[in-house]
Amino acid sequence: MLLKSYSKEVFRAKCNPNFEAVHCIAYLDQDIGDVLPYLNAVLGGFEYLKEHPAVIFKAQGKIITVHGNKIAINALKDAEEADKILEWLKKEINDAWDKRDEITPCFEGAPKPKIIEILKLLPKTNCRECGETTCMVFAAKMAEGIKATDDCSPMINENKEKLKNYMSSFRFEEQDI
Repeated sequence: MLLKSYSKEVFRAKCNPNFEAVHCIAYLDQDIGDVLPYLNAVLGGFEYLKEHPAVIFKAQGKIITVHGNKIAINALKDAEEADKILEWLKKEINDAWDKRDEITPCFEGAPKPKIIEILKLLPKTNCRECGETTCMVFAAKMAEGIKATDDCSPMINENKEKLKNYMSSFRFEEQDI
């Protein structure tokens, strides 16, 4: 077992204390830096940082950054949700470490969807039904994993299927936490 324990701090953003979501930083009692490329390979990190090794995941509307000595999670409902995600990550970290001989380490982030390819399949009406000011903004948010195909109600079914197929080639599916 690589990661045995950690302490955590749950807090509201100082820049906006009225914001309802909380953030969490878990300070790890063990250095897990060596597992990062294996964890990235298993979970398909959205981004992999080489200079100061870290892997970034997007899961269930949250950004989770795993460093060798800490884990940061944003946009949490409460400390209970932080505990649930941290325990899930602890299990994933230890599983990846235990199976590292069977895993090819990955030092790259997952490929990212291209905004222009998404935009080509949108209706380009700037109707704002999705809550965004333009289809271009919607496409950019979709490329970041913030918006989903179903958020664009005016899209014709044929393009909706094409866009779902295009996006399925990227790792935007929700992690089971």
